[in-house]
Amino acid sequence: PIKVYGTMIRASFGLSRLVWNLLRDTSTLLLLGVGLAPAFAMRFWNIGAEGQMLVGGIATAFCMKYFTGMPTFLLIIVMVLASLIAGALWGLLPGIFKAFWNTNETLFTLMMNYIAIQFTAFMVAQWEVGVGNNTVGVINPDGHEGWLPGLFTSAFNKDYGINVLLVLAVTVAMFIYLRYSKHGYEISVIGDSVNTARYAGINVKKVYIRTMVLSGAVCGLAGFLAVSGVSHSISTSTAGGRGFTAIIVAWLAKFNTFSMIAIAALLCFLDQGALEIASSCNVNTYVSKIITGVILFFLLAGEFFTMYRIKVRGKH
Repeated sequence: PIKVYGTMIRASFGLSRLVWNLLRDTSTLLLLGVGLAPAFAMRFWNIGAEGQMLVGGIATAFCMKYFTGMPTFLLIIVMVLASLIAGALWGLLPGIFKAFWNTNETLFTLMMNYIAIQFTAFMVAQWEVGVGNNTVGVINPDGHEGWLPGLFTSAFNKDYGINVLLVLAVTVAMFIYLRYSKHGYEISVIGDSVNTARYAGINVKKVYIRTMVLSGAVCGLAGFLAVSGVSHSISTSTAGGRGFTAIIVAWLAKFNTFSMIAIAALLCFLDQGALEIASSCNVNTYVSKIITGVILFFLLAGEFFTMYRIKVRGKH
């Protein structure tokens, strides 16, 4: 076990590059968890973070391809706004349908993921480099237009300091919003009881829509980080399942955005460590997912037994 733990630690902290990779992955996962927090806090089960991230990435890639004449700083601002708007629109639809027709938000947001994947596949086909290649390739590899620079170095993809600072700023802002604002209070009341919220005069429909716009916008911003700050490309695997992993982050943290920092970092550490174990032991990479899944299972089981006590009753 000691050797395994050592391998996991080296996989994340052995080199400065590995540390930055850990921070990069943590920041993206954390941002998605923070985006889900307001929706989950009012018991609106937004399973659509994956799709919201993808459409945010598409909007970012679109700006990178067609607005190259802009100054870099202005282009990045436009890309941020585009990703926020795209994600917000993707969150707006299930919010409206839930508010006015009481649709099942879990199924609705889940289906929106598949629509986003197919839309991404369509855009990739339009932008593909080489007919039939079905890949966009790196966007603007020469001029680096729209690439998010490093914070401590002028080289790209060497450090992800701006990614980290941006996500931390959003995390703090979301904590303040949920804990101290009127909107956050309304979300909390609806999460406790929709009927109580209506009795208190809260416009539940308005809060549903407003909160889902916010949730989608933050998840769309994660798409900006993935495209502009990391891969500089777009594909159907850009989200990489992190939208679903973020559900675990938000749930384990009980929707506390500060607690999500530690949980997101732990999950990314486990993922990198499990991949390294699979590589060093010469086994299939899917073993890393199994290792991570087993650890998560015990984390969730531990929380269950902490909150509840199983009591065996005999026959009377």
